[in-house]
Amino acid sequence: MTNLNRLATALCAALPVACSTMFVGVGSAYAQSFLVRPYLQLATPESVVIAWETDEGEESRVDWGPTDELGNQTTGTFDSADGGFLHLVTLDDLEAGETCYYRVHTGSLAGEIQHFVVPADAGTEASLRILAMSDMQVDRSNPQIFGEIIDEGVIPYVREQFGEDLASALSLTLIPGDLVDNGNNISEWRETFFAPAAALSAKVPMYPVYGNHEANTASFTRYFVLPENGTPGFLEHWWWMDASNVRIIGLDSQLPLPQQLDWLDDVLTLACDDDVIDFVFVQLHHPYLSELWVPGESDFSRQVVERVDAFSSSCGKPSVNFFGHTHGYSRGQSQDHRHLWVNVASAGGAIDYWGEQEQRDYDEFTVSDDSYGFVIVETDAGDNPEIRLRRVSRGDLATPLNNLETDTITVPRYNARPDTPRAFFPRGHSVSPDCFELAAGSFGDSDGHEHQATHWQLAESCVDFSSPVLERWRQRTNMYFGVDTQAGDDLSDEEVTALDPEHAYCWRVRYRDSGLMWSEWSTPSAFE
Repeated sequence: MTNLNRLATALCAALPVACSTMFVGVGSAYAQSFLVRPYLQLATPESVVIAWETDEGEESRVDWGPTDELGNQTTGTFDSADGGFLHLVTLDDLEAGETCYYRVHTGSLAGEIQHFVVPADAGTEASLRILAMSDMQVDRSNPQIFGEIIDEGVIPYVREQFGEDLASALSLTLIPGDLVDNGNNISEWRETFFAPAAALSAKVPMYPVYGNHEANTASFTRYFVLPENGTPGFLEHWWWMDASNVRIIGLDSQLPLPQQLDWLDDVLTLACDDDVIDFVFVQLHHPYLSELWVPGESDFSRQVVERVDAFSSSCGKPSVNFFGHTHGYSRGQSQDHRHLWVNVASAGGAIDYWGEQEQRDYDEFTVSDDSYGFVIVETDAGDNPEIRLRRVSRGDLATPLNNLETDTITVPRYNARPDTPRAFFPRGHSVSPDCFELAAGSFGDSDGHEHQATHWQLAESCVDFSSPVLERWRQRTNMYFGVDTQAGDDLSDEEVTALDPEHAYCWRVRYRDSGLMWSEWSTPSAFE
């Protein structure tokens, strides 16, 4: 009870005639209010957690049902900290795939009637549509950006593309870290993260992982209810969950511990053996490599990528690594594995512009872009499972964009190899050591996929390419520093310079399709 309410109560006792008028005035001025509006957590085909925070009141009640008439009532728990009362209510016995309406209550305070769609059972092989975004940490120079990403970006884009009902259009939201700028500042959680996200998070459950700006504060585990299946002692720092035919793994790259990597090995083994799982998505905050901000790279993330690479190749299940930390978009792929690397920033943090940091053009990346935006990932199950990913850009402060799709890729679970290319030239020829071109035949693919990349190797022996004299991996597109450095390259020839004169060499080539499948190597060809 506030001091003013205590004063009003005392005056009512002394002056009962004036009590009702005066107390109503005080009550209306100091009514209960939301510090955090209702949001969804830990949705399964049978249950969901609904959370909200108020400035006063211990009641935690949700009225809910299959229509907006509601009809059911469930109570939950609360805890008080930092001047607020956080309420958690778990709704059980839900019907998988059905729409559920709900309204939260704390004392005289009631929320609006909201709704969500209960996740489908894995056995139904339902499609998924996932929103991925990160680094919405507030930029004090431009504090409105995250709100614009939600209100002018995500919501209108999703409604235009997939239908008016957000709850039906999106299955869940992944957030690989840096939700706030300072995890120790409670007002940032309430005002710069939850408030701008409210229209979305009331209808679509969100699953974040720690970034460095969360600073390992108690607010993260207080506000978020995540799967408690990580290593004991580190619950909610790393976790996994299944959504339809996708295993989603959340990691904490702030804690580069061997226990986490051992746990990851076990979870990947289970995913490999699970016939329902077609894809694995891993989200963590730090990048393995970063074209826009090289100092932000993480050796722990390298170890994660290596493990997921090995999983995808040995199990035949494509994978995606979602990350942030660098404030801009990047999309790349491992050289020898069907594994995508996707930086889904920036959803609010100040952009890492070209030329501002140490930067590097890596072979693995197809596109890097200093921009605000988000990523939509669609997955299909059934006989022909596939992932479809698209980047939706909001541009930057100098050149804003209105939800422009700037990058797309589709990766199927099952993908035939492209045709083995033919090594045309040189084949037994003598060439100039100063400059000549390797030339290969045309690209062919029985699945109708496009030519994505070419891998050239040149060695001193046709029987041993383990230590090539020359090795080049060319992508169809390479957007770097605002320029496509691969524009005009049809990927069928490669210039070679500065070889040793009067020396024997051998070369070979392979082609990759847009579904990340490599052909067999061409027959090695000798030349002098």
